[in-house]
Amino acid sequence: MPSSKILVAQGGGPTAVINQSLVGVVMEARKHANVAAVYGAAHGVRGIVNQDFVDLGQETQANLEAVAATPSSALGSTRDKPDLKYCQDILKVLQAHAIDRFFYIGGNDSSDTVRIVAEEARKAGHPLHCVHIPKTIDNDLVGNDHTPGYPSAARFVAQAFMGANLDNASLPGVYCAVIMGRHAGFLTAASALAKRLPHDGPHLIYLPERTFKVDQFLADVKAVYGKYGRCVIAVSEGIHDEKGDAIMTKLAKTVERDAHGNVQLSGTGALADLLCEEIKSKLGISRVRGDTFGYLQRSFAGCVSDVDQREAREVGERAVQFALSGHAEGSVSIKRIGDYAVDYQLVPLTTVAAKTRVMEDEFINAEDNGVTAAFHHYLRPLLGTDLPTAAQLRMSKVLKIGA
Repeated sequence: MPSSKILVAQGGGPTAVINQSLVGVVMEARKHANVAAVYGAAHGVRGIVNQDFVDLGQETQANLEAVAATPSSALGSTRDKPDLKYCQDILKVLQAHAIDRFFYIGGNDSSDTVRIVAEEARKAGHPLHCVHIPKTIDNDLVGNDHTPGYPSAARFVAQAFMGANLDNASLPGVYCAVIMGRHAGFLTAASALAKRLPHDGPHLIYLPERTFKVDQFLADVKAVYGKYGRCVIAVSEGIHDEKGDAIMTKLAKTVERDAHGNVQLSGTGALADLLCEEIKSKLGISRVRGDTFGYLQRSFAGCVSDVDQREAREVGERAVQFALSGHAEGSVSIKRIGDYAVDYQLVPLTTVAAKTRVMEDEFINAEDNGVTAAFHHYLRPLLGTDLPTAAQLRMSKVLKIGA
């Protein structure tokens, strides 16, 4: 007789491939005769405490596959960050519905929620298997070579800078774009994959793993502009001074804060505008433009890495396999093997929960304004098999008459 009841939820910021993981859970669960039901919680943990469940067993295979190929969180998400009481309420609902397999697709905070729920289940004697399924465009989960969602967002950033560089080459000036990444610069660093020739942008890349000095920034821009007559810049929203204070707070007269008290870094577009104003006023360059990618890179339709899609599906499948084979709890982890292949392991929740990975030193250049060949080698296979390339005219000159 079927006995296991599964609940799956999605938390945090959406990605282009998070639904692949969701469908991976559902499709893998259908292969096992001992699974009685597969439920989904609407809007993450909030849907659990509100008992807002949907029966994913009623979905057709065709529709599931269509949803898997669709960006964003099909079940809906939440930014709720559960404390102990919240997690105890989650457990009460899981017990009431006789849920014995709980899967939460999300990032750092989501993994911590899974950890607390698992601990409370053990205390209560409830036979609950809890598995965290990795997801984040920031690529900042400890214990993973990379995280589903990041390769597709990185692909968007690389392609966006490829276009921005071509635009900037046509009408030279300074272009500065701010990219998501409060503590980890992986997404901003992905802009480097837009470069094909030495004079291509981005010419300068600034990451939160290094101290940002406005004077040095201006000197870098001046040097590049003097060399090429133009400059393309990628900046992480999390750039900070030597004290760890966000540059936003240094340049802006007023700053906004979110519900957790964090400074709103790139949501308003203010940082890009402030850096552009510094360039205009201090360097006297008139043609300066700024952009803030914001949410664009998270769920951009039609710009998805096929590698990311495949791996996001597989982490969902492997989560179910781990949970149904007797593993009590853990986080599915992607390990790189060879050049290029991956393996999936179940690591302790404490390895991942509430921790933040940042870019390794070997990926950042000595000048702190770019990335190394090692980073190119790391990222390129993740972006997929059909990344566009930009071609240029050879510009063979015709002799001037009378010259």
